[in-house]
Amino acid sequence: MSALSEGPYVDQVATIFERLGAEPQQAKTMAKQLLKRAEQLSAEQDVTPVEALQELLQKAVQGRQGFSPSEKEGQGPDSSK
Repeated sequence: MSALSEGPYVDQVATIFERLGAEPQQAKTMAKQLLKRAEQLSAEQDVTPVEALQELLQKAVQGRQGFSPSEKEGQGPDSSK
């Protein structure tokens, strides 16, 4: 298994969550969970852990911006206005 959930990755991903509005301790917890899930997806989908992490981070950022998983890129909750 990859070492994504160890080392500097936790702090780097936590910083992203903090910038999205999470409290520092919550951000660290979220980062650990996301990194663990990236490792799982890597094994399940035959992609690198970094590719899985990138996909998960994109979903997290889009979710924070109000996009749902079913909405296509470029279409957000305000696109009908």
